[in-house]
Amino acid sequence: MEKTSTDALPLYKNFSEKKETICVFGTGDFGRSLGLKMLQCGYSVVFGSRNPRMSSLLPSGAEVVSYSEAAQKSDIIILTIHREHYDFLTELTEILCEKILVDVSNNLKMNQYPESNAEYLAQLVPRAHVVKAFNTISAWSLQSGALDASRQVFVCGNDSKAKQRVVDLVHTLGLTPLDQGSLMAANEIENYPLQLFPMWKFPFYLSAALCVFFFFYCVIREVIYPYVYEKKDTTFRMAVSIPNRVFPVTALILLALVYLPGVIAAILQLYRGTKFRRFPNWLDHWMLCRKQLGLIALGFAFLHVLYTLVIPIRYYVRWRLQNMTINQAIAKKENPFDASYAWLSDSYVALGILGFFLFVLLGITSLPSVSNMVNWREFRFVQSKLGYLTLILCTAHTLIYGERRFLSRGILRWYLPSPYVLALIIPCTVLVIKFLLILPCVDKTLTRIRQGWERNTKFSKSPLNGKTDI
Repeated sequence: MEKTSTDALPLYKNFSEKKETICVFGTGDFGRSLGLKMLQCGYSVVFGSRNPRMSSLLPSGAEVVSYSEAAQKSDIIILTIHREHYDFLTELTEILCEKILVDVSNNLKMNQYPESNAEYLAQLVPRAHVVKAFNTISAWSLQSGALDASRQVFVCGNDSKAKQRVVDLVHTLGLTPLDQGSLMAANEIENYPLQLFPMWKFPFYLSAALCVFFFFYCVIREVIYPYVYEKKDTTFRMAVSIPNRVFPVTALILLALVYLPGVIAAILQLYRGTKFRRFPNWLDHWMLCRKQLGLIALGFAFLHVLYTLVIPIRYYVRWRLQNMTINQAIAKKENPFDASYAWLSDSYVALGILGFFLFVLLGITSLPSVSNMVNWREFRFVQSKLGYLTLILCTAHTLIYGERRFLSRGILRWYLPSPYVLALIIPCTVLVIKFLLILPCVDKTLTRIRQGWERNTKFSKSPLNGKTDI
């Protein structure tokens, strides 16, 4: 039997093969981390510095010399310096001729300059092959394990051979290269690290606006109104009672807003009689944010569950129960059992549990690690069919909670209805329109349109050259 050795299964390429030398301009945190990573993968690394004797904390085995000396030792030069310090490269134009310059720089804000840093570098050294790469990962991600940070490296450049050599280098470092095309894509790549939750801004702002609106709405009804008419101090409700009204209301509205753009899109397609026309920009952006809206709605649903669980231990609730029990004992009176109310109460709780369970299921299946394990039909079934079922259960949960109180004049305060009445407007609208859309006579036409059928060909033509606007 042959002896099995771990040496026969290297993580990277065989280190016995002599690898090329890579030059790194700059000895900062990122340059040192990248140099150490390349040394671990078997490359020879030489650092270029303006003060070679002053450079310290460099990885063992690396050489540090001046910029001109370092550039002469390698065909690939990685610039880990800021754009403001590129001017010295004009003095090295002859040395950098036909070299591969890898620009890893980022700016302090998006679109800070007219052109990207990589394009600016290409103008400074026109006879070099500039490639943009490594700007979307940090020094920490280079030092950490493969599962501790994003490993994607966006690469772009005009010279295909130079770009391929950088892609090979990225592969050898255990990272994932993503070819973005020519150097024209550098501006977009440089903006990636500066984007702060680009698809989450609208959901965050919307959920914050809903929370603030319903919080003050409830304060007016449940704090200010009792104080004005009954001189009661109910400000303590702002800690638990009012948030426990705001969170479920916000969660239900956000869940309905996840499915509303799909309904609007279907109506537009039916009205236009074609699918070969772009949706309005606001609708496109809305549809792209549906996942984020759903996850934020799930977060508010979790808060509602937690706040509901603490209701029995609240002082106000215990005080009311004790007073009610004492008053009944003194009056020697008990409340008769109401079977219909028991049915409503149990139905309300059951619908809430089932709705929350499906809500969590929707959130889990939206995670990339889970969605990548199912095919498109399974994913669509969960997110569409079960999603609408979740919306139905949560809407029914709210309707049963209000029962006959929604139509009672006694529930109005300053002519303001309960927040749950407002919360039901969008969900009920979405469900009614969706019911109309799945009617056979409507669904058949919509299906044909989505398969390419057009009611009127003039809608499918673009004003320019008669091409379809897809």
